[in-house]
Amino acid sequence: MHTVLYTGVTSDIIDGGWKHKNKVFPNSFTAKYNCNKLVYYYFYSHIEEAIAAEKAIQGGNRKNQIRLVNSINPEWTDLYDKLINE
Repeated sequence: MHTVLYTGVTSDIIDGGWKHKNKVFPNSFTAKYNCNKLVYYYFYSHIEEAIAAEKAIQGGNRKNQIRLVNSINPEWTDLYDKLINE
């Protein structure tokens, strides 16, 4: 069961993912709730688009967030390794 979902935006998904996985900021939300699995991502050309999408996802309900993940990753596999091996 996926009890905690985290939505964020970054200009460097590899570095950001590494920091979450290694709990570089031990007092952060992601460290506290052990959010270290990348299950969905989307690249935007402009930061403003990414921030708008982040706010829309965060403002949505959990059911829609789960539906979004399931649309591209129904097994909820960690996509981070795929990214670093591309």
